[in-house]
Parts: sequence; C-alpha cells; structure tokens
Amino acid sequence: MSLDGKVAFITGVARGQGRAHAVRLARDGAKVVGVDICEDIASMDYPNASEADLAETVKLVESEGGAMIGTKADVRDFAAVKTAVDQGVERYGRLDIVIANAGIVRLGDEPEDFLTVWRDIIDTNLTGVFHTVKASTQHLIDGGEGGSIVITSSSAGLKGTGTSKTGGSAYTAAKRGLVGYMQVLANELAKHMIRVNTIHPTGVATGMVMNEAMQKLFASGDPALASMQNALPIEILQPEDIANAVAWLVSDEAKFITGVALPLDAGFTIR
Repeated sequence: MSLDGKVAFITGVARGQGRAHAVRLARDGAKVVGVDICEDIASMDYPNASEADLAETVKLVESEGGAMIGTKADVRDFAAVKTAVDQGVERYGRLDIVIANAGIVRLGDEPEDFLTVWRDIIDTNLTGVFHTVKASTQHLIDGGEGGSIVITSSSAGLKGTGTSKTGGSAYTAAKRGLVGYMQVLANELAKHMIRVNTIHPTGVATGMVMNEAMQKLFASGDPALASMQNALPIEILQPEDIANAVAWLVSDEAKFITGVALPLDAGFTIR
C-alpha cells in the first residue's frame, strides 16, 4: 500500500497508537506531521507521554527512511494545532491524511473535582478532534486530490462501558459523539473525494491502559470491567494491530470507504 508523496497529520503521536500510525505510514512512504501534549493533565490518574517520547517517535520514523515534524501541542488549543498543521504543509507542500488520535480517560475513582474530569475528557476527546479537523480540512481540499480523515473513537463509541463514574461517562459520550461528527463530515467532504471514517478499538496496550491506575482498577474486581471482554480469545491488542488497519483505510485500497464506523475490537461489540 504505497503512500509515496503523501503527507499525514497525526495527533497524540508521541507513543501508543499515534506512534504506531506514524511509523507504519512512514514505512509506506508518507511524510508525517505530528503533535502531542507531552505533559500530564492534573485531572487524569496516569502520566501522559513526554517530550522524550515525541523525540523517540521522530527517530523511529526516520529509521524507516521517513521524515517527520514533531511538535509539542495540546489538541485543546486550536491555535497551537493550526500552527503545527500549517507549518507542516509549508515544509512538505501538501496534506493528504489526518488521523485524529489524541485521547484521555479516567475510569478509576470518582474525584471530588469531577466537573474538571468531565471537561478535560470532553475537551480532549471530542473538541480536540474538532480542532484537528478544522485546522486540517482546507489543506486537504486545496490539495485537489481527495484525502482521508480517520478519527479514533473506541469500542465505547459503539457500546457503553456500563460505568456511572464521571470519567467513563465522559469518555463514552465523547467517543459516541465522534461517530455523529464523522457522519456529518463524510457527507460534507464527499464532493472533494475526502473520506472520513471512525475506528473503534478494544483495549490496546498503550500508556492509557498499561499504567498503575488501570492495574489497580482491574485488580479491584470492578463489575463494569468484568463485562469488558473480547469475543475472540485475545486479551489486548497491540498498537501495530490498529496501525495496520488504518494504513489500509487511508490508502487507495479503501478509496470508496467513507462514513463507516469500523470496529477493530476482536468482537467486543457483539458480546
């Protein structure tokens, strides 16, 4: 699946799924423009990626023979996102692919300041995607060759997690909202041959999942988590599993696929 000459903008690129997307698309020939917050969010109960992680992603892309601009930026800050996109297009000349991947979650205890938890998750997972798309769309249109937008939702975007805690509720609300937003965009941008789809991974071995707070939650026997099982006998997916599917989705192999909510979930949503 050749992406030679293509340029991709990826959020949440410093580790996990974002890094896997950057490396895989670079391997397929794309240049990468990426952003990551590279600092912790106080209302969350696990650490975000660091600037060192972002630098490592750049090195991994370059080891594939690719080129990448990695910028520290928070998707909640529209001006910062737009600046990163604009600078990438100025250097590489165009934009073809957008992967709105950045996201956060808090599934553990209910903090006293639950309103901040709600706002931070909605602002990152839903409004952050809006910022990403709004900053990128005109560049895709101006390229004149169509394009592909992939929005990272979640299995929670298709099937609620069953938790009434603020973090889980905000996460599910945001991820479900992304499906409606995707459908609007798919209709709006179809005339430009720009395809828009959401992906819905089950649990993936990333910093969002593989951390002390999540380990404590699973050890607690929380009944909401007991129902979060895949149909296939696969406990957790790897970031590369998601990146392989996305590489296909943004390629010409999938050039007629738009408006689709694609489960990448080992059968989670059918249980």
